[in-house]
Amino acid sequence: MRVISACLLLALFSAAPALAQEKSEGPADEKAKKTYAHAVEESKSRRDLSFALDDFKKADKQDGGHCKACQRQMVKYGIELSEWKTAELGAAEMIADAKEAKDIALAHYQYAVALVDEGKEKHKDEYFSHAHDEIGKALAAASNFPDAIFLDGMALASIGQDDAAKSRFEQFIKARPADDPQRQRAVRFIDRPELARARMVPNFSVTTADGRKISMDGLQGKVVLLDFWATWCGPCREALPHIQQVAKKFKDEPLVVLSVSLDNNEHEWREFIEKHEMTWPQYYDGGFTGPIARMFGVRAIPHTFTVDADGVLQEEHVGDASIEGKLKKLIARAHELQSPATASK
Repeated sequence: MRVISACLLLALFSAAPALAQEKSEGPADEKAKKTYAHAVEESKSRRDLSFALDDFKKADKQDGGHCKACQRQMVKYGIELSEWKTAELGAAEMIADAKEAKDIALAHYQYAVALVDEGKEKHKDEYFSHAHDEIGKALAAASNFPDAIFLDGMALASIGQDDAAKSRFEQFIKARPADDPQRQRAVRFIDRPELARARMVPNFSVTTADGRKISMDGLQGKVVLLDFWATWCGPCREALPHIQQVAKKFKDEPLVVLSVSLDNNEHEWREFIEKHEMTWPQYYDGGFTGPIARMFGVRAIPHTFTVDADGVLQEEHVGDASIEGKLKKLIARAHELQSPATASK
C-alpha cells in the first residue's frame, strides 16, 4: 500500500493547477492519442493500473518522449505501483523538456517525490540525498514553492538531518494558513522529526453517516482501525461479525473503528448498516475510485489498516485477520501517551 505516495501525491497534484492541463499537454502523434485514450479508460477502473501505466509509457514513446500528460501519469502511477524506473523516466523527460521556470521547478519536484517514496520503500539514504538535490533545483527555479520546502523537510529528516529538516518545516508553516492539514503535520514534525521518517497515513477528513466529522490528525492519541468493505462483497459480510466484535470489545478504549464503504449505491448501503446495527463510524466512499480508497491504494476487500496513536501505519491485511493482539498492544501504548488527567476520565 502506497501510503507515503498517497500523501506526497496529494501535494504533488494540488501544488500546480497547470499540471492538470492534459488536453493541451496530450500526445500529438495519432497512434499515441489512441494509446493514451485507452490508458485513461484503464486508469478509471482502478483495477487495471499496471496496464494503464504500460499504455501511458507506450503513448509517450509513440509521441517521441514529449507527451507531458503521459509523463505526468507515468510519475503518478509509477509511484503508486512501485514502478520506480517508469516514474523516474517520466520525471526525467519532463525535466528535459521544461523551458519556463515554473515547469522546471515542477519537473524537479516530481522527480523528488518519486525518489523520497522509493527511499521509504527501499530504506536507502541515497534516494533521499538525491531528492534533496532535486528539490534544490526546483527551489532555484521557483523559490516560493511551499510543497517543495515541505518535501525537503521529509527528505532531510529521513537521512537524520533533523535540525535542517526542522528549519524547512518552520519555513513551510510560515507560508501556509493555520487550517492547512500539511501545516498541521509540519508542526508535529518540528516537535517529533522521527514521525517524518515513519509511515504516516494521510490526514484525510470525512463526514460519517451520522453526520460526525472525523479527521485522521483529529484522532491523534487514539488507535484507528480502517475497515474497507462493501455490502456486495461476500467475504466482507463474512468478516462483519468480527468487526462488530472488535468495535464492541474496545468501545471504551482509545480506539476508533472507521468502516469505509466501497458500495456504488448509497441508499442500499444505508439500509444495510442500519439493519445490521453497524453503530460505529461509517463512511460512504463510492467505490474503488472513491477518494479514500484511492488514497490507500485499495483494490481488494475486505481490507484493513491498523494505525497507532501517532498516526503511523502498523499493519495492513487483505481479508479477515486476527488483529486483536496488535490492537491491545497499540491501545496499551495509547494509554501510556495520555496524561494522567486524560487517562482518569
